[in-house]
Amino acid sequence: MNALMDEIRDFQREISEKVPSDVRALMAQCTAELEASGLAARAMKAGDKIPDFTLPNQTGKSRRLYDLLANGPVVLSIYRGGWCPYCNMEMRALGNIIPQLNALGATLIGMSPELPDKAIQTTLSNGAEIEVLTDIGCKVCQQLGLVFELAEQLRPIYAQFGIDIPAYNGDNSYKLPIPATFVIGTDGTVHYAFVESDYTQRMEPQAVLEQLKAIVS
Repeated sequence: MNALMDEIRDFQREISEKVPSDVRALMAQCTAELEASGLAARAMKAGDKIPDFTLPNQTGKSRRLYDLLANGPVVLSIYRGGWCPYCNMEMRALGNIIPQLNALGATLIGMSPELPDKAIQTTLSNGAEIEVLTDIGCKVCQQLGLVFELAEQLRPIYAQFGIDIPAYNGDNSYKLPIPATFVIGTDGTVHYAFVESDYTQRMEPQAVLEQLKAIVS
């Protein structure tokens, strides 16, 4: 069952008629260059121990990862920002499985460089009751090996689409994380890592549940 990726493919077919071919080609080229950089291969992977960190959630409350792990496994979903339609589709899909996650004793946490007020907008607009941690400057994502800078030739294109990344993130660095989903055991070990340089690719929520079941069984 690939409900999320089916939705993404439908979206791609829809926008392919609206985005000029030269823009699509440039975006594809930049994605290919990011993939060729080997960033995803160097990122946190299964078997690694995730570093502890403390970040504010969207309401300003400090949350420590290992405090959350004391209560059960954690699914950490790292997304680019609420300006990204693929991130929004993923957010909605993950929000739909929260009851199943909770039934397995797990906690779902989102993480993004977007400012807390933007994270609130993202969760509300997607009807997803997900706690989101704000990683200003991508400092934690850097520790996880996920950070890149948006290609300069893409920045004016994003601006034409009405996407103001500095306004979302509160800085002018254009640092972003590649999308990632980590299923983390109570001892901090990453049991499963989905890390993808191609931002259109996301882990299916059903696969998240299957990986969690393998931990708790």
